[in-house]
Amino acid sequence: MLMETEISSCIVKEFLEDFLRNLHTDVIIAGAGPAGLTAARYLARQGIKTVVFERNLWVGGGMWGGGMLFPKIVVEEEASAILKEIGVRLQSAGSFFVADPAEAVSKCTSSAIDAGAKIFTGMEIEDLVVKNAQVCGVVINWSAAKLAKLHV
Repeated sequence: MLMETEISSCIVKEFLEDFLRNLHTDVIIAGAGPAGLTAARYLARQGIKTVVFERNLWVGGGMWGGGMLFPKIVVEEEASAILKEIGVRLQSAGSFFVADPAEAVSKCTSSAIDAGAKIFTGMEIEDLVVKNAQVCGVVINWSAAKLAKLHV
């Protein structure tokens, strides 16, 4: 077997097994920005099976851009406790705190995963499945399919 074939086979097999394990979950979160990652961490930490779908190929939402495209983010005091709890270093700046976006994104992500949340990137939620006036599922699709305007 060609090494490339073996590599592709491994990727597909592991992804499909992982995806199938997470088709039935307690909570689905749309988006792996700071709010989604924080919610995922809190829920998973309580033993609630939590899956996050992020449409981009990366996590962190708008944190990567920082402020004015400079690699620094400003955090209000109320949110600073969440970042301190996961070990993000913050510098006081009057009524705000300043943090490094790469550190904040990586620690928010790893703390959600370490708590037990599962994150799938490159997938987005297209619709909700509603039965008896309750949301009981979601319709997801590959982000690439939507960008290509493919109706699948």
